[in-house]
Parts: sequence; structure tokens; C-alpha cells
Amino acid sequence: MAQGSECRNSLLYYYSVKFALSTYATLFSIIGLVILCIGIYAEVERQKHKTLEGMFLAPAIILLLLGFTMFSVSFVGMVGSLRDNRTLLKIFFWVLLVIFITELLLIFIEIIFENKMNAVLHSNIQEGIRHYYDDLDFKNILDFVQEKFSCCGGDEYRDWEVNLYHSCNGSGPLACGVPYTCCIRKVPGEVINTLCGYRTLDKERLELLDVIHVRGCIHAVGLWLKDNFESTLSIVCSLLLPQVVGLVMAWLYWQKLNEIYSQLDTVDFRMLEVRDFSFGALDLSGAGWCWCLPKEGGYIPVNAMEEEEEEEEEEGVSVTAKSEELEG
Repeated sequence: MAQGSECRNSLLYYYSVKFALSTYATLFSIIGLVILCIGIYAEVERQKHKTLEGMFLAPAIILLLLGFTMFSVSFVGMVGSLRDNRTLLKIFFWVLLVIFITELLLIFIEIIFENKMNAVLHSNIQEGIRHYYDDLDFKNILDFVQEKFSCCGGDEYRDWEVNLYHSCNGSGPLACGVPYTCCIRKVPGEVINTLCGYRTLDKERLELLDVIHVRGCIHAVGLWLKDNFESTLSIVCSLLLPQVVGLVMAWLYWQKLNEIYSQLDTVDFRMLEVRDFSFGALDLSGAGWCWCLPKEGGYIPVNAMEEEEEEEEEEGVSVTAKSEELEG
């Protein structure tokens, strides 16, 4: 215990925590700034093509929110650690803690209310499918998911009926069909027939088992996450662990600064009122704008009568000492 206390009181501990927190906050500030720039670029391109307006369906909006949050929170932590500012460190700690708790709540809500969350996700995916050819960002994401996880649509392949071009009421070559990314590739690397999903929406599931993937992507991704528990756990830990590290370092540095400030010769103005001192009686000239600069004699007013009594006692002691020397 004694060695641990000596370690925490050493300059090495102070500079180690300070350097670690500053490096951590600077790194994530840079990452957040990069994500924010990518989001701005993506949003500018999205506005040019007048694509989807829904926040969930626009990856650019997600990148903007993520980048701004990462940069702003990390920047506050970086400045607070470099300047030893306890207020900024408190803001950094509490905001990061709120974000961490919110993420945990979302994970628990997804686990407990899986069906309801899937319904919300399904409605958003259907909205994206409705504007599939209007938003290239969403189109590319959905095509990748359908090919990667061997699925089609949100809940099932019939979700494509909401799209104007794929509706069975349409008259084009895509009518009553699904995109080619839903098709089953029998030979890896074969040339893709872009009309392989032609006239599949008006057929039963059993007739399409060898033609397209009939399972929805919500269920396919959910099954993959459950079957690959180690990968899922790694993804969750990679998201939460850096935040835990930041919270621990911010807390340690915050407590260290509190110890340093408590050891300084400072005046607690709240205690002055308790001790019958008035704040207005203090002579703060020379204290600076922060009221923290040292002053010879201090800022606490001392009773003049007490000073006189102390001076008289000192004079009496000196006279007694001189008389004893003369008698000797």
C-alpha cells in the first residue's frame, strides 16, 4: 500500500497519465476529424444527386454525426489534459460516460426487444428499397449485404415489391423481379446475368430455392452474429473497450489533479463565510484574473488587535531575555 501511494504521488505517475490521456484524446480527435471530412464530402455528393433524406438511410449523415461527436469530445479531453483543466476533464469524462451507457442500453434493448427492433429496422430498409435507384450509397450497401450474407430484401425477398421498378404492377424488364445481387451463384466467378431475378416475386419460396436467396437480410445478419459469437464479441469489445480506457485515464488524471490542487496553499471562499470572514474584506490586488497568484502574507485578513498582542508578547519576551543576560 505504501509503495502504491508513493507511486501515485510521484511525478512519473502524473506525467505518465497526462501523456497517455493526451495521446489517446489526440488520436481519436484525428480519427474523428477524418470521419467528419469524409462525411462532409459524402453529404455534398448526396445533395448534388438529391438522394434520400432519411437519417438512417443516409450514410453521410451517420458519418457526420459520428465524426462530429468523436472530434468534439476527444478535443475537449485533449485540451483538458494538456492544460490540466479540471472542468474540461469533467466534461470529457461525463459525456464519454453518457455515450458509453447509451451504447450499452442500445445493446441490451436489441437483445431484449429483438422482434420490435427488427420491425423498426425492417420499416427503414423498406423505405430504402423504395428509393433503391435514387440513393447510390444505400444501393451499394444493400447490394454488398445481399451478396455477403446470401440474403434478399429486409425481412424476405418480397420486400422488393415496394420498389416502383420491381413491382409486379410495372411493365419494365425489372417488373416482378429482384436485383441480381439476390441471385444464387452456382459457379464462383461466373458471369452474372443481371436479369437472373426476373419474374420471381410472383412465385412461391420453394420454387426459388435454387434461383434466388429467399431469406431476408435482417435474419441472415442476425444468424451470422449468433453463429459467430467470437467475432460478434470482438466487434462489441472493439467499440466499447477504447471508451473504457478513456474513462479510466480521465478519472485517474482528474483525481490526481484534485490531489495536487488540494495540496496547494489556496483559499476556500465558501469556508470564509463560516469563519465569520466576509468575501469583500479580502484584498485581492495582485491575485490576477484567476484569483490564484501567490501573495506574500496571504489574502485572509488578520485582526489588527491580534497583531498588536503578538507584537507586545514578542517585545516582552525580548526584554526579559536581555534583562537575564545583564544579570548574568
